[in-house]
Amino acid sequence: MTQASAPKAPTSLAIYLTFAGNCREALQFYALELGGTLGTIHSHRDAPEGTGVPDSWLDKVLHGEVTIADRVLMGSDAPPGAYQAPQGVFVQMHYDDLLKAEQVYNRLSDGGVTRMPFGPSFWAQGFGMLTDRFGIGWIITSGFIEQEDW
Repeated sequence: MTQASAPKAPTSLAIYLTFAGNCREALQFYALELGGTLGTIHSHRDAPEGTGVPDSWLDKVLHGEVTIADRVLMGSDAPPGAYQAPQGVFVQMHYDDLLKAEQVYNRLSDGGVTRMPFGPSFWAQGFGMLTDRFGIGWIITSGFIEQEDW
């Protein structure tokens, strides 16, 4: 591929998550617990042309976002019957401060499933994997160790 035909970098890159009806609660939780800023949240009711969801779903999230560490985490509620739990995907966050990383791990894991308890590994002073109570996978790290120090 020549330089002229090489794909160009996007102007932004974000993680987009879907939820089974609790997107608003999840985004509010992430803003609070991860020190983020809750952005716009649009419900299906807000769509001028409608979205074809049942009346009971009109207040569910059509699109929402939270900004964390200058990155945007976006999400929506999948329409009834369309939700699929994420598989093989994790949101990764690295903290310079080991204690903060462990605190975030503990907050996110409350009510969720521990995949790998937070602790030291050969490549990081702190590493842990979990699925939070909303079904989202997270990897939390702190203090990467240089390969030559393994």
